[in-house]
Amino acid sequence: MSRRVTVRFRPHQAIMLAAVIAFVGSLPLAGARWYLLPVLLLPLAIAIWAVRSGTDADPAGLRVRALIGQRRIGWSRVAELAADPQGRAVALLTDGERVRLPAVRADDLPRLIAASGQPLAPATPPTPLNPPTPLSPAAPATDATDEPATPPTQ
Repeated sequence: MSRRVTVRFRPHQAIMLAAVIAFVGSLPLAGARWYLLPVLLLPLAIAIWAVRSGTDADPAGLRVRALIGQRRIGWSRVAELAADPQGRAVALLTDGERVRLPAVRADDLPRLIAASGQPLAPATPPTPLNPPTPLSPAAPATDATDEPATPPTQ
């Protein structure tokens, strides 16, 4: 019997601490007037988001979770996993759609690929686009700024 291993990526838990502090800090404001009670909903929503949001990966695919709702993406639909310029992970799907993977950074991509059950190819050093060519002694280098030794005659 094989056991499915799920790798979970979640936001940093310091966000939860910030939500608790914001909730406690907003209690005096919410208690001052009854119409200010909805102020308590913002720290509560942040706390729920911190617990719920993230990305789960297993051999079947990805599950992208947000504050409200989730989305399941099978590995067969993922064409490429990449990082955007800010270092966040993005899944490029076969239909051309880009899906941002919450709580997954560029450094986490090897763990994400390993969760798929696919082997990760070893990294190869990039090859230079224009490899250096040796200078041939037959063609001496000339400087374009060289002036002729004698001025031209008229």
